[in-house]
Parts: sequence; C-alpha cells; structure tokens
Amino acid sequence: MKTMGDRATLLETGRVETTRDKKTRDGATRSGPAQDETGRIDTGRVDTGLLEQRRPTEGTDGTDTATAEDEVRHRQAAANGDAASMSVLGSLLLRRGDLDGAEPHLRAATAEGDRAAANNLGVLLLQRGYAEEAAGWWRIAAVAGSAAAAHALGRHYRERGDEPAAEYWLRQSAEHGHALGAYALADLLEHRGDVGAERWLRAAAEQGHREAAYRLARLLDRRAGTPTGGGAAADVASRRGITWDTDPRMLRSSSVAPGEKPPEVEAEQWYRQAAARGHRRAALHLGVILEARGELKEAGRWYLTSAKDGEPRAACALGFLLRDAGDEESAAVWWLRAAQEGDGNAANALGAQHAARGEQQTAERWYRAALDAGDINGAYNLGLLCAAQGRTAQAEQWYRRAAYAGHREAANALAILLLQGGDPSGAEPWFSKAAEVGSVDAAFNLGILHAGRGDEQGALEWYERAAAAGHTEAALQVGIALLRDGDERDAEAHLRRAAGGGSAEGAFRLGMLLDAQQPPAGPPVLGEPVDEKSECEEWYERAAEQGHRRAQVRVGMLAAGRGDVEGAARWYREAAEAGSLGGAFNLGLLLAREGREPEAQLWWTRAAHAGHGRAALRLALLAARRGELGEGERWCVRAVELGPAEVAERAARLRDALHQELTA
Repeated sequence: MKTMGDRATLLETGRVETTRDKKTRDGATRSGPAQDETGRIDTGRVDTGLLEQRRPTEGTDGTDTATAEDEVRHRQAAANGDAASMSVLGSLLLRRGDLDGAEPHLRAATAEGDRAAANNLGVLLLQRGYAEEAAGWWRIAAVAGSAAAAHALGRHYRERGDEPAAEYWLRQSAEHGHALGAYALADLLEHRGDVGAERWLRAAAEQGHREAAYRLARLLDRRAGTPTGGGAAADVASRRGITWDTDPRMLRSSSVAPGEKPPEVEAEQWYRQAAARGHRRAALHLGVILEARGELKEAGRWYLTSAKDGEPRAACALGFLLRDAGDEESAAVWWLRAAQEGDGNAANALGAQHAARGEQQTAERWYRAALDAGDINGAYNLGLLCAAQGRTAQAEQWYRRAAYAGHREAANALAILLLQGGDPSGAEPWFSKAAEVGSVDAAFNLGILHAGRGDEQGALEWYERAAAAGHTEAALQVGIALLRDGDERDAEAHLRRAAGGGSAEGAFRLGMLLDAQQPPAGPPVLGEPVDEKSECEEWYERAAEQGHRRAQVRVGMLAAGRGDVEGAARWYREAAEAGSLGGAFNLGLLLAREGREPEAQLWWTRAAHAGHGRAALRLALLAARRGELGEGERWCVRAVELGPAEVAERAARLRDALHQELTA
C-alpha cells in the first residue's frame, strides 16, 4: 500500500480548533470604569458612571478637575446651607471614596430637592450594601428627570430579574441621551434577541461608548455573514484563535441600498473607534482585518496595543507576525507571555519552535501545556512528536484523544497509523469520521483504500470529493479515471487542476492529452520561422522542471525536433542521471550523431544493463562495426531477451549473421 495522503507533519500551531473567549471587564466608558459588559454594578468601588454632577467639576474623561480652592469654596457655601454646593461637595467626597464625609452633604442636598444629590446618594448607599434604599433614591431622581438615575435603577431591576421594569427605566435613560443607559438597554434587548438592540448600540457608540462600538461591529460582522475582510480574515481569525460567529437570522442580501455602507465596511470603522478608545478585543479584531489585507505593519501595531493591555490572543498573533518576518526570538517572547496567560495556541507555537530545534522534551512540555489550556491541538501535536520518535503506541494514544475530541487531522493520522500496523478495518472508520468533518486528506485516503480492494466506483466518489475540496492528487486520480472512460473534456479540467496545484504527473498527463489533440504537423516549409512552444510543451516543461523523468525525455525530443540539440541533450542527460532508460538511450543517439561514440556507448551500456532492448541492439551494431563480433553477438542475445518484438527480430537476424561470420 502506498503512503496515503499527508502524514500531517506540519504542526498546527497556526490554527485553533477550540477557542475560549474569556470574559473581560472591557465594557466601561472612559468615565465609567466600574461597569462591565453585562451591565452589572461592581459594588466594591464607586461606580463613577452612575454619578450625576450638579455642576461641571469633572473633565471629559471622568477625572475630577476641582481644585482645592473650589472645594474650600463649596465647603463654605454648604456650611451656609447652599444645596447646590452640598451636592457638589458630596459628589467630590464620594468620588474619593470618603463615604462617611459624603453622606451628610448628599442627604442635606437631597432634602432640598437636588436631583443629582438623590442619584448620588443612591450610589453611596449601594456601596454600603443598601441596594433597596439606593433604588428608592434613584426612583426619586429618575422621576425628576435624571437619566443617570434611570440608568442605575434599570440596572438594579435587571440584577433582580425584573426585565419589564429594567427595560422601562433603561429606555427612559437612553431616550434622554444617556450613553450608559443606551448601552444597557441594547444589552438587555440583545439578550432577548430583539432587533431593536442595534439602534441603541449605535446610539451609545456614537456617544463614545467603546464596548457598544465593539459589539456593534460584531453585530455587523454577523450580519455580513463573514468576518470583515472576507475569507482571508476568516482564515486569519481561525489561526489566531478568534471566534467570528455568524447568525443566519441576521444575514441579508448582498445588495446594499444607495448611500448605505456595506456591513463589513461599517464594522471595521466601529472596531477602529473602539480600539482607539482602548478596547483590547476590538484592537485584536482590527489587527486580524488588517493582517488579512496584508497591512502587516499596522496590524502589528494593533496587536501590540491589545497585547500590552493583557489580551493573550493578541500576544500570540503578534508572535506569528514576528515569526513570519523572520524574528523568531521576539516571537518566542510574545508566545511565552500569551502561553503563561493560558493561551493554548501560543503554547503550541512554542512547542513547534522547540521541536524544530530538536528540543523534544521542551516541545513536549509546551504541547502538554496547550492541552491543559484546553487546546486539543496539543494532543495532536504530541501524537506527531511521538510518531516522529518511533513511539507508536504513545502516538496512537494521543491521536485517539484528539480524534475523540473531534480533531479531524488526528483522526486521519490515527487511521494511517492503524493501516500501517495492518489494521485496515480499524482504520476505515477513522478515515470516514475525518472525511465527514472536512479532512481532505482523509477523503483521498478513503479513495486509495477503496481502490486497493478493487472498488473503483467507491474510490472515484471519494477522489471526486477530495478533488472538489482542492486536493491535488485526488484531482489527478479523477482525471486518470475519466481518461480511462474516454471523457477527455472533464479529464482535462481535473488534470489542469492537478497540474496547477503542483502535481508533476498531472502536468505530464495534461501535456500528453493536449499533445494528442494537436493536428499532425505538416512538412516543413523552406524559410518558415520556427513555431513557438505549444501549450502541451509548456506543461511538459513544468513537469520536467519538477523532476518528472518521462516529461524530461519528452521535452528533450521536442527540443531535438526544433533543432535545439543543446537543449535536448540537457534534458536527456537530466533524465538519464535520474535513472530514465529512455533518457539514457536518446542521449546516446544524440552523442553518436555528433561523433561522440565512446560517450554514447557508456549511456547505452547503462540503459542495456537496466533492461533497455534498443540500447542493447545499438551496442551490438556498434561492436559489429568495430569488428568485435563476439561482443556484438552477446549484445544481440541480450536484445532478443529484452525486446520489444521489433527489436528482438532485428537482433535475432544480426545475431545469426554474426554467428555465421564467427563460425565461417
């Protein structure tokens, strides 16, 4: 049985089959760091996103800009009973975490009817653990028109599972232009599958909410049906361990209304906005899009930004970019950082790097780390490592572990291992399982398995399946089968696919097919220019350049026919030195015509000893001309034995003539 398919020697360090998308606390706006992406309140610290300012004492990024003089002034005014100053002073102290100092000022301002103070008192009470009392003050402030209080009250109700009340108050907040309220409302609606979520995500994103911008980009990608950037981005995302899900319910037709941006274009813009505001996963996705477009420098910049913010997948992706640029040392640094943070893809990459250096124990340790991190590629790579070391039993165990987890290439590798161990009945189910989940090599191997037991139709079906998925050798086998059945048109299409995929045999057979379709050449016309190379000759040459010996002989013959003796000799010699008997014989003919009979004799001798009858007959004729009748008779006997019939007949007549001369 021939070796089947790809023995899977390429370690899968650039692709993740199992992806973990860790939750992060990336949901806050720049002025609300305590808000997470689900809209919950972190009661361990003051949520500045819930506070409402009575007077402008904070910067646009949420930082406190009140000076010491401002505070002194507010303290003096508050002591004199100024409700506005009480509210501002309470807010300042609350931001600092001075709950005891803030509470009396906020209560006093609230008693005077200050809306902002009522909201902020609710925030303070929440920090103390009095959520219900806090909700009461938020209700008072919300009824008085506080969008921040409506937002806080909506989140309070959602935490308690009262979604109708949560939606009511969040909608009040959102409709008053509160970014956090719009985001929290969108989150609630999206959780329920309500298409109205997009409107509020967009409203929050347009006000600078970075998590809303990120989630809006994700929603647009799902609508587009493919990652921004198309198939190339999907491939990069898969290799970088990034889930880029699609929702069939959201897909729309490819047509876009006039003036409307395609969803993938708009998605990239929102990723970019979120990334610019420090959203590390948006920076990661933006890096993927740019890498897929070939904008590697900018992609690396966003990967670096994301990695520095603690995103391990970005650190891993940056490592791959550096490796591809030839900087393996720097790549290892980022892979190590990602692997230490639990990224299995990076651990696999480190394992492959050490395996390439021959550091098998270190490679094994990293593959195990990848497996511990939940990346089933670790088990597959451990199988490859053991197989390369001849540890077949251990390789089988690791392949089985990965195959049972759904790793298709591991299933294919396991089947090959079982087949090589003489267990075809055990191998076939694993080939089938791998093929059914998309392993092209497994489909091809099933074709070989069926062909080996004489099931030509079953073999052809699997070859066609593999060929349709781009398997070069499968396309060649389909082409050969179609030629055998006389279907030259479809055969040509498959042979072109095989030849275009790099198959030397495919290129040679395509050349033969096109050669046979050419009309016979007429007699040469005096003064007619030499024709350019035909397409069939170009395919012969492609196969010849890949080392195909029959193609090399054929190219040599075509060159000789054009009078290119030097080119013909080069191709004949290359074929002969690679073991081609036809190449050696033709090279001998060429040399003999140039008067270089001793060198021609060497090549004919090599060919004759290897079983070439025509070469043996030439040696017999050469010996006869030199008067070496005994030598000539011996080569005649050899030519008769080797044939073919025409050669054997001529050799027999010459042998008889030489025998008569010798016995005369």
